[in-house]
Amino acid sequence: MDEQRQPEPKKRVVVCGGGVIGVCTAYFLAKKGAAVILVEQTSIACAASGKAGGFLALDWCDGGPVASLARASYNLHRSLSEELNGPESYGYRPLNTLTLTITESQSSSPSRSRLLGDCTIPAWVDGPAHQPRTIGSTQTTAQVHPQLFTRTLLNAAVEKYGVEVVIGKLQYVRVEEGRVGSVVLEGRRVIECDSVVLALGPWSGKFEMLASLFRVYGIKVHSIVLEPKEPGAITPHALFLSYHPQGGKAIDPDVFPRPTGTFDWEVYICGMYTEEEVPDDPELIVGNPESIQMLKRVARNVSSHLADGEAQVKAEQACFLPYTDDNVPVIGELPGVKGCYVATGHSYWGILNGPATGVAVAELVLDGRATIVELTRFSPARFVGRRKVEV
Repeated sequence: MDEQRQPEPKKRVVVCGGGVIGVCTAYFLAKKGAAVILVEQTSIACAASGKAGGFLALDWCDGGPVASLARASYNLHRSLSEELNGPESYGYRPLNTLTLTITESQSSSPSRSRLLGDCTIPAWVDGPAHQPRTIGSTQTTAQVHPQLFTRTLLNAAVEKYGVEVVIGKLQYVRVEEGRVGSVVLEGRRVIECDSVVLALGPWSGKFEMLASLFRVYGIKVHSIVLEPKEPGAITPHALFLSYHPQGGKAIDPDVFPRPTGTFDWEVYICGMYTEEEVPDDPELIVGNPESIQMLKRVARNVSSHLADGEAQVKAEQACFLPYTDDNVPVIGELPGVKGCYVATGHSYWGILNGPATGVAVAELVLDGRATIVELTRFSPARFVGRRKVEV
């Protein structure tokens, strides 16, 4: 009697980091057949992935190193929306995108300002806006609610593909004879694995295994979330502003109206970037009061619908975006450590590039190479020799 061929055991992969990059990676690894454990220190999408704008663009990265990643990921967002009922589950929708100039010292003059530029200013933008210009259409720009997207994708990963979620702080990766053997969490819990993916965002710079090879630093960005009394009056337009306050330097805030479910709407406004030290605990991140007040000032000058009394403040917050010294994400296997992969440094395009990064890492871990996008330019090996490795 012929012996039945035993199926190969599933490759056991630990993904460290519960933001959009880690969750996308866990989802596509499990979908491809890996046994995946997702480790997160605090809660899913508790940092930038829960406090970002969720803006997506097909071609805004063209001509740069992440062009192919962005285009692939934009299309993946569309297909994921069809798979996961994105419009209702996490507010996926295509939208038109404009750039506007707001000058506080000027009064709004519809006969003057709304005829300038190559497009019409939306009616709800009734402040001193001028020089409108279309920079994205429903074919090239879209949005998601990032926290809802990340949590919806993880729920699908758990329910459909058996991903296990562990809340715990990563202490170190145990390497044996040049290969990953396990990860050790605070409290000395050990999780044996064949591979590990470090998707630690701005906390990559605090993890010695990565920090000894390359630098990841955090840019702090502030945001407020408003709930207008008349959400139906606000059309689906993303606004990128050149804002000129009286007696101050020009700033570049963004205004994103977005759905939060079937019937609810909110307006997200972000800006006021600073480079600061990333705290150990995401829960300790708070916004600077002056920056929050400036964003409220922006809101009331953009639209009377967003002024005090016309909109409720749902959140005043800040988060850190992960940057590398060459402004290119780091995606690939760590030199000299088989089975240890990294995916970090996506700056303000993390929500956009999460899906394609997840697919690429899943392919790299399970198949030995990525086909969705060429990863050579993202490899951590590019930093070898640039920094002194601390022993």
